[in-house]
Amino acid sequence: MKYLAIAAGVCCATAAYAETPELTVYTYDSFVAEWGPGPVIEKAFEENCGCDLKLVGAGDGAALLARIKLEGVRSDADIVLGLDTNLTEAAVETGLFAPHAVSADYTLPVTWNDPVFVPYDWGYFAFVHEADATAPSDFRALADSDTKIVIQDPRSSTPGLGLLMWVKAAYGDEAPAIWEALADNIVTVTKGWSEAYGLFLDGEADMVLSYTTSPVYHLIAEEDASKAAAAFDEGHYLQIEVAAKLVNSDQPELADAFLDFMVTDAFQSVIPTTNWMYPAVTPAGGLPQGFETLVEPEKALIIPANEAATLRDEALAEWLGALSQ
Repeated sequence: MKYLAIAAGVCCATAAYAETPELTVYTYDSFVAEWGPGPVIEKAFEENCGCDLKLVGAGDGAALLARIKLEGVRSDADIVLGLDTNLTEAAVETGLFAPHAVSADYTLPVTWNDPVFVPYDWGYFAFVHEADATAPSDFRALADSDTKIVIQDPRSSTPGLGLLMWVKAAYGDEAPAIWEALADNIVTVTKGWSEAYGLFLDGEADMVLSYTTSPVYHLIAEEDASKAAAAFDEGHYLQIEVAAKLVNSDQPELADAFLDFMVTDAFQSVIPTTNWMYPAVTPAGGLPQGFETLVEPEKALIIPANEAATLRDEALAEWLGALSQ
């Protein structure tokens, strides 16, 4: 009888576990890192959803779309979190993403009314350097200097792609010449942001492609004011990071609940000091102390999503051509 009781208990526990719905979110590696927003957000969402939130790291941002394209309707993902406006048009063209019904009082630098993608944070790309070093004031000055930089591959990384669009938005048809001039400044091209920033911190380069918000991580988390973002005269490219539901999700209601959760204080208040970006909806308590010290670009550059898909291929070809010479 004792063994029957144990067996019955195991069966009940197994059944209860099996009844717990699972929501799978594909995102980028730094989001799910122990120091990233993932662990805090997972705990907060699970407190009310009655579900198991499974955050799956899938490389850097641009690699997410490639994985979803490869998996197609067979994907286990219910949500993809980590695309940006340079990729949203290409994502829509796959037919794999579903519309949302989220409404929020966004505090983005641009008006947002996308029917498929929900923004959760934003920031400006910038080159981060040691604060006591003299930094170039634009891409031409960077190319004319001996400054060594680390950047990310635009085929796998959203910052890498953002850099291509930044140069394209600032210089248009002159972009190929800018890349040719910059080629000898580039120490290496990494697959993702984490690898590039690590090389910079290890002293392998003078500057790294990152965000204007990156120095505030060192300031708040490490009480270290030794890092700064270079202010470029031609402006800085704006990145808005987004999430969307997959049409083949087997948990569509949970997926909708997660998208709604993304624009609440419980999610947005975590972003500034874990993802080190500006939240898409400013939390009730405002931004943490330290954000007021950041570089504020005088000019925001962004290519509309419907144009970015076309310009992306052109900009990538220019970049590859310059670096292969």
